[in-house]
Amino acid sequence: MERKRFDIRTDAKLLLKRNEKLQKFIEPYSFDNRTTYIDYTNTPVIKYKIFDGYDKLITGFSTKIGGVSKAHLYSLNLSFSRGDDESNVIENHKRFAKALGYDYTRLVFSDQVHDTHIRVIDSEEDAGKGMIKVSDIKETDGLLTNLPNIPLMTFYADCVPIYFYDKEKQVIGMAHSGWRGTVADIAGKMVKKMTEVYKCNPADIICAIGPSICKKCYEVDDVVIDKVKERYNEDEYKLIVEEKQNGKYQLDLHLACRINLMNAGILENNIAMPDLCTCCNNNILYSHRASNGKRGNLAAVMMLKE
Repeated sequence: MERKRFDIRTDAKLLLKRNEKLQKFIEPYSFDNRTTYIDYTNTPVIKYKIFDGYDKLITGFSTKIGGVSKAHLYSLNLSFSRGDDESNVIENHKRFAKALGYDYTRLVFSDQVHDTHIRVIDSEEDAGKGMIKVSDIKETDGLLTNLPNIPLMTFYADCVPIYFYDKEKQVIGMAHSGWRGTVADIAGKMVKKMTEVYKCNPADIICAIGPSICKKCYEVDDVVIDKVKERYNEDEYKLIVEEKQNGKYQLDLHLACRINLMNAGILENNIAMPDLCTCCNNNILYSHRASNGKRGNLAAVMMLKE
């Protein structure tokens, strides 16, 4: 009897599920002790355990499995800015939205420039900006709303996604935090904006730091470290930076973001740390470093339900 051949292109979701235990987890996490899980019901979606049980919340993070994009964009590229065919990106959004249960035509996109501007989405007119409407949301790395049925989306391929959810006020926020956004404290500015606009109490805000590049993979130079030294005190610096003999440094953006959140009043138990590194797991996640820039974009999404 001829043995059936396994086709990674058609059976990628099955392959991902079979090999999930072989993923490279960020210490101290493992397959049996992790902060995330992958929902395989439709297109694979990474979800955070910390948000489970909140019926009014939809949240997820994409992999690069389950879409229709080709070549170095294979296969679930969710960005219109990577040179992909528009029809491919739209189909990918349809699949990802179906897996999570939101209307993709109502997505609101960030316009990321590694800064700290945060846009409050406070009108139904904002729904669809970036997805099906020309957007006036420019140079914006953070999105914030208390409106239901408007999914917020930010984009990644190593930088740090941060999710914010006030379970009492029913407010959500998304922040894109690369090294520049981290040292400029976009996380703290998001908490401040939530308290100013919606009267949120930081003690009620639940956060998750999403899949992104880990300390082991993130080597930086003096240009970055000089800014880190300006931002963090001596004890914090020692926690997030490993100095090497070659004049380079390993930077822990995850821990830096947690420090920023806690300094803004978020409780430590209300912060979920990432267990997956995009660079270590570039077989299932897009990584700018691992691919030398030849890649699609992952996405983080968050939406309130009525």
